[in-house]
Amino acid sequence: MLKLVSRVRGRWALFTTLPGFHRPLSAKIHWASGASCQKSDWRCSATDIPEMPACNFSPDEYKGMSTARMMEIRKQNCNPMTMKVTYYKKPVFIHQGHMQYLWDVDGTRYLDLFAGVATVSVGHCHPKVTAAAEKQLRKLWHTTFIYVYPTLHEYCEKLASYFPDPLKVVFLTNSGSEANDLALFMARLYTGNFDIITFRGSYHGGSPMSMGLTSNAAYKYPVANGLGCTNTMCPDVFRGPWGGRHCRDSPVQTTRECSCAEGHCVANEQYIKQLKETLATSVPPRIAAFFAEPIQGVGGAVQYPKNYLKEAYKLVRERGGICIADEVQTGFGRTGSHFWGFQGHDVIPDMVTMAKGIGNGFPMGAVVTTPEIAAAFAQGVHFNTFGGNPVACAVASAVLDTIIEDGTQKNSLDVGTHLMTELAKLRDKYEIIGDVRGKGLQIGVEMIKDKASRDPLPPQDMAEIFEDVKDMGVLIGKGGVYGQIFRIKPPMCITKEDADFFLAVFNKSVQNYMERR
Repeated sequence: MLKLVSRVRGRWALFTTLPGFHRPLSAKIHWASGASCQKSDWRCSATDIPEMPACNFSPDEYKGMSTARMMEIRKQNCNPMTMKVTYYKKPVFIHQGHMQYLWDVDGTRYLDLFAGVATVSVGHCHPKVTAAAEKQLRKLWHTTFIYVYPTLHEYCEKLASYFPDPLKVVFLTNSGSEANDLALFMARLYTGNFDIITFRGSYHGGSPMSMGLTSNAAYKYPVANGLGCTNTMCPDVFRGPWGGRHCRDSPVQTTRECSCAEGHCVANEQYIKQLKETLATSVPPRIAAFFAEPIQGVGGAVQYPKNYLKEAYKLVRERGGICIADEVQTGFGRTGSHFWGFQGHDVIPDMVTMAKGIGNGFPMGAVVTTPEIAAAFAQGVHFNTFGGNPVACAVASAVLDTIIEDGTQKNSLDVGTHLMTELAKLRDKYEIIGDVRGKGLQIGVEMIKDKASRDPLPPQDMAEIFEDVKDMGVLIGKGGVYGQIFRIKPPMCITKEDADFFLAVFNKSVQNYMERR
């Protein structure tokens, strides 16, 4: 008992000031590993954190390579970027996953709120998707679209049915970067123009061509790239020069003062003026395309004023360009209110790119466009060996079915709205939480030094909180131009109980940081 009490009182004791939580007198204490102990007369105060929600799945015992050996190989044989991007001072050695949970090699359970970078859409190893993959693997692993096979055509028809007219032609790829490369190339062929406009702070991939679309110094290399790509001001209503309390389509608004009349957004007018300035000064009179995520992903769940994209699309089309929605992170119901992020802006793009959640983590991407744009691409020969792979198509088809059958889009809306609403209370409580934003389960929490300056919280400070959250059993992500935004983009199967557990953990982590500071 002494050992238990010392652990409860020490670093691993999790406390919160979230109201309304009362643990019964006969209480279980759950650690991240899922192990529990019970003491009928051990009394917990109302400030104790709730336990990690129960999970009836038992991972296989890990009998593989030692963690030390894995790190040796990671340093010696894996490309050096794997070490550069390794999360945490004490890395997490993942062994197995089930729905919204991950287990490490020691059997420690984590609530996964990052989903392999917003990729695991319906849940780790979802039984329905796993069954579809296994069934196809027994039938046909691979062929290419030079032959006619049912899984390709069944999936293309099914995916196209989720789009409004005239978006009905599907190109299948292997990743989001490849999809954006293809979209960029097709836009230039179709329009006969060359210049592309994207937002500052955007991320559209890391391949040699898509790197030009990306506007974040961390992803840039000192070699020529991005010829013909121009970045315009991101209409960020929190960090940008203009913004107020009613700008964005989100359950939570900024705390910035707003003097706009009802139905009139001054911030939107100012950001559109900036786009007009870019069109007037930085590109030719005729352009090829405008790329934009409906909500920025790597950029940190940045949202634009409500009518911005509608007005921007009009300006771009007047100059001969096409409008491309990058749905790599926002697609497949993640925003909750709509299946595609662009629908929340009341626009129809000329081309949509997607990946990540399309295959629940299986390598796949796609471009969906109009018959006219697709026809222009047929002037040459384009061949993709793995695009439309039978297993990929079977998996992606099962993902679409699962989203509908499991109601994951509505779950994203309900749980995501609850998360953001409660996170906003923490924003009001703590000086270092500047903004909470997003839709559904595409959420960003912007961390700042103080509310007066809104200067980004330094990387070392972000790392302290980040590590603390992990040590309490929750995995989240980071993003933003300055690495100042916590990204919450879990599998869309998480529950309200999972959300409440994270809220308590995050509250305690910020509280710990504030006490140290």
